[in-house]
Amino acid sequence: MMKKDTFISKKEKTFRECTLDFLEDTFGLDQIKNLASLTKWLNEEGTISGHEEVQLKLLQELLEFNVHDWNEQELDMNFIGPVFSLVNFSSKKYNLFAERSIEAEVGDWRLFGAPDNMIASGRRKPKIPYFAFQEYKKHKDPKGDPAAQALAAALVAQTLNKNQTPIYGCYVIGHDWYFFILEDKQFAVSRDYSALSDEIFDIFRILRALKQIVIGFTSDN
Repeated sequence: MMKKDTFISKKEKTFRECTLDFLEDTFGLDQIKNLASLTKWLNEEGTISGHEEVQLKLLQELLEFNVHDWNEQELDMNFIGPVFSLVNFSSKKYNLFAERSIEAEVGDWRLFGAPDNMIASGRRKPKIPYFAFQEYKKHKDPKGDPAAQALAAALVAQTLNKNQTPIYGCYVIGHDWYFFILEDKQFAVSRDYSALSDEIFDIFRILRALKQIVIGFTSDN
């Protein structure tokens, strides 16, 4: 990671300040209907054990009872975190990190921030990010744009990856999960997956597929 004083002459913007308009206009990003890499990720097959199904249903009941009252920290602690833990993204080569700062020089701008969660190489501290995650508690009038914040983090991840593509991401609004991929200058976003329906098993399957993708990224390191 480059030191902050390297960016003295650069314009700056935090992830929270970013909008989709800004990212598209400034960095030439283009949202398209779909990407083959996103389709492949969303449709990877996987099995869910009886134990995992029981755990997911218990988490779903907890979410249904509390989702309209939890703040973002409570949503993360009581539902999102346990779902990620059930997949288990921890290893000696990669890990799941929460609110760790990342930054990069992208064009004429310094973009920086701390994604709610990210998966990156490294055991004790993040090195190269592969996946950016942002969450919001409410559907109506959230503070900022969760899609733009996650996409801005993905753009920084792409730069830190020396433009390796694709970069994977997800953002959550309430109980709805949206998965996306940034590939070169194009990005595509999935439909919403509701954690209050049987789609909770799809969410888990997609995250498990992501784990295999990350294993592939780190297998030669």
